[in-house]
Amino acid sequence: MGAEVIILGIAGSLRKGSYNKALLRAAAELLPAGAELEIFDLEGITPFNQDLENDPPGRVSEFKAKIRAAEAILIATPEYNFSMPGVLKNAIDWASRPFGDNAWNAKTAAVMSASTGMLGGARAQYHLRQTFIPLNMRCVVQPELIVTFAAQKFDEGGRLTDEAARKILQLLLKELVGLAGK
Repeated sequence: MGAEVIILGIAGSLRKGSYNKALLRAAAELLPAGAELEIFDLEGITPFNQDLENDPPGRVSEFKAKIRAAEAILIATPEYNFSMPGVLKNAIDWASRPFGDNAWNAKTAAVMSASTGMLGGARAQYHLRQTFIPLNMRCVVQPELIVTFAAQKFDEGGRLTDEAARKILQLLLKELVGLAGK
């Protein structure tokens, strides 16, 4: 028997040692029953070019198909210059185009972030949530998972060791699955 809720996980970072990729791996460990997480790496998605939106590159078509196949989206994003990384915004733009072919339409999403700083990606989350509005996405509002000082909360193998963050992540996943199932 398959999962009732398929979640597509996306990290807003291309870095191999990304704390946000590690946060997605932690989510895979903590999923509620009846949920499955598939992680999609944004590596290889070219910069958006409107001239190509009707015949997108293969990696973009693959990404859009994964979004459509999922009931829920889980995005883990770092914060760059008080906002989401360009690679994430680029992928969001590709998947929403051309007009009338928005793969994000009516998807349920949750956002989380990990950062080495004391704000933990809060501003990136805010901007990302704003992006969901014109895409017609529903977003989990509470709980918010913001992992501050991430270097101290993941071990050398990239495992999330902070128990408080792990508990909030479990609650976030439960809310995401519940909202997606409605």
